[in-house]
Amino acid sequence: MKKLSIALMTVAALTASPTLAQGRLGLLPQGDYVCALPGSADGSAWNEVEHANFSITGASSYKARHGAGTYLLEGRRLTFTRGPMKGMRMMRISSGMLQEVNKAGKLGRMRCHRAGPLTR
Repeated sequence: MKKLSIALMTVAALTASPTLAQGRLGLLPQGDYVCALPGSADGSAWNEVEHANFSITGASSYKARHGAGTYLLEGRRLTFTRGPMKGMRMMRISSGMLQEVNKAGKLGRMRCHRAGPLTR
């Protein structure tokens, strides 16, 4: 009986702890997002990565070059959950700026910024 009550208290503490929460669910601003890699000192300031561009169309949905899908925004963490970009992860740097997160969980070099309202 004592083990059961300890187990129940542990479960209650874990589910109520805000430090274990992933973050509030959110939505990205609608519009077209342009992705780019940093350039060089003797060339362009940035180099667009056209195949990575996408549009946020609303209700956790996006459109990309090869189809549409859904995303999940938890706090600052963005994960594409369905569609052609499924599995890609990004970090929200500011309201209109995202930065890729690589497979090791570190920030990558590619950044995507909201370039304006939906045009597609």
